[in-house]
Amino acid sequence: MTAARTDLAGAVSHLSPELWARANRHLVRKALSEYSHERLLTPAELGDGRYAVTSDDGTVEYRFRAARHALDHWAVDGASITRHRDGAELPLDAIDFHVEMRETVGLSAAVLPVYLEELSSTLSGYAFKYTKEQTPAAVLAKGSFQDIETGMTEGHPCFVASNGRLGFGLHEYFAYAPEAAAPVRLVWVAAHRDVSAFSAGAGLDYESFVRAELGEEAVAGFGRQLAAQGLDLADYHLLPVHPWQWWNKTTVTFAAEIADRRLVLLGEGTDDYLAQQSIRTFFNTSAPEKHYVKTAISVINMGFMRGLSAAYMEATPAINDWLHQLIEGDEVLQSVDFSIIRERAAIGYRNLRFEAATDRYSPYRKMLAALWRESPVGSLKDGERLTTMAALLHVDSEGRSFAGALIEESGLTPAEWLRHYLRAYLVPLLHCFYQYDLAYMPHGENTILVIEGGVVKRAIFKDIAEEIVVMDPDAVLPPAVERIRADIPEDMKLLSVFTDVFDCFFRFLGSVLESEGVCAEDVFWQAVADCGHAYQESMPQLAERFERYDLFAEEFQLSCLNRLQLRNNQQMVDLSDPAAALQLVGTLKNPVAPFARRRAVSS
Repeated sequence: MTAARTDLAGAVSHLSPELWARANRHLVRKALSEYSHERLLTPAELGDGRYAVTSDDGTVEYRFRAARHALDHWAVDGASITRHRDGAELPLDAIDFHVEMRETVGLSAAVLPVYLEELSSTLSGYAFKYTKEQTPAAVLAKGSFQDIETGMTEGHPCFVASNGRLGFGLHEYFAYAPEAAAPVRLVWVAAHRDVSAFSAGAGLDYESFVRAELGEEAVAGFGRQLAAQGLDLADYHLLPVHPWQWWNKTTVTFAAEIADRRLVLLGEGTDDYLAQQSIRTFFNTSAPEKHYVKTAISVINMGFMRGLSAAYMEATPAINDWLHQLIEGDEVLQSVDFSIIRERAAIGYRNLRFEAATDRYSPYRKMLAALWRESPVGSLKDGERLTTMAALLHVDSEGRSFAGALIEESGLTPAEWLRHYLRAYLVPLLHCFYQYDLAYMPHGENTILVIEGGVVKRAIFKDIAEEIVVMDPDAVLPPAVERIRADIPEDMKLLSVFTDVFDCFFRFLGSVLESEGVCAEDVFWQAVADCGHAYQESMPQLAERFERYDLFAEEFQLSCLNRLQLRNNQQMVDLSDPAAALQLVGTLKNPVAPFARRRAVSS
């Protein structure tokens, strides 16, 4: 925590009337845009690009200007939004907005107050980000990997309550939120081997891995601490814990485990880490080539408690090894230099008392586990740099975009730049789907782009074991990998591309480039279509699958993310049947359909 925020007044200095008003205008704009997209709101046309929506009781009206883009995207002009009641103009307030619209957007009496708390936390996060030096997009786009990670101002592009982080106090926000960019040292505990399990990828073993991560001196020091208590290091696994989790959950929920010496506190590690956008994953800033560490943290954020399952940890390295081998042996994926950063090792702790009292999906089974994921830093060649793909949607305070800055740096036309980007990002997704019935969760935070001279050279996917799914019921999978198989209805399989890629990322990227005047939407979607055609023409042996799962279909189902969170903001998807939980509302016109070349597909 910085010195300026150790005093009471300094801790709330970002909560000024000016910054709070700015944050509220931003969040009301996002709510109008995304709720209109999800057809929760039906804005009335006022003419000349102006629209209005009315509160549940008809007494409050919001007026705004918006451009309508592909995929029914509402590019709402934030500065144009006004709020009216009884002929008077009222200030914008995102909390008031949701109370006024609670029936329209489907907020139940049980969910409403908790959701409002998430909105309040999200607003506070925006206000804090506005106190930071506003880096121009052109400067940020040439910044370091972690400067970009901590320098963005927007969270998930779809979710309105995108930074709830319920459980963090403000002092913990300053310590652990990625935008605070505060160095974090992880808490290390010794976990008795009777109730903990270590798993690792091929070629790794516990002793050598832990010593490489911690260093011989640290491991020896931990051994001496245990010996001083009459305990033997050989009986324990060394396990990193998020500091918040240690203070708020481990010392309470696992108190009996500590008292019985199944868990033994060892102290802080010596490496400094930086929290990533996913909040529970840490990048090692002391030694960037070392592994990321992902930890369990029992805070609610974007519809889930962000724990880690001890049971899932056991198979995690094997799943990553399986996918790595598939990628390494595939000519198409190798031709675009596609890769993943593997989750190489994991430890999970089983609290047997709570396991006896809960089912396997309970958050009480996800409180004490960790995994280590490869760092992409060591894979860089001369002249290459890294960025999270989420940054492509970043727009600075002057309305300039990160993506536009990369295009300008590259010296390429927007269409040429997009061709490189789509070859790196979209081709692997299409090929894995059509060749292997394999889908990822390829949103911006889960994708790292390798940039050279402003041009996207290749894509690296992460967060593998918990996110990938094999949809082929007949696929031959190793026993340890079997859990990634899912029974997905035929008509929903291609939503893994249509929803996760087209609607939840390209919809925003195309709009950002159009709004800035960098690239017309038709040029953007023509580039996407061209990428799809080029891939299909290169794989004539998959023609039957291209017809069965038509990338150029006239329309596809609209799957709504906010509707999930508004319905249940603590567990928005039933993990035992994720497909059944989707909120499907009508259809969207497929923006690549007008560019379809049917003969090319069927020949």
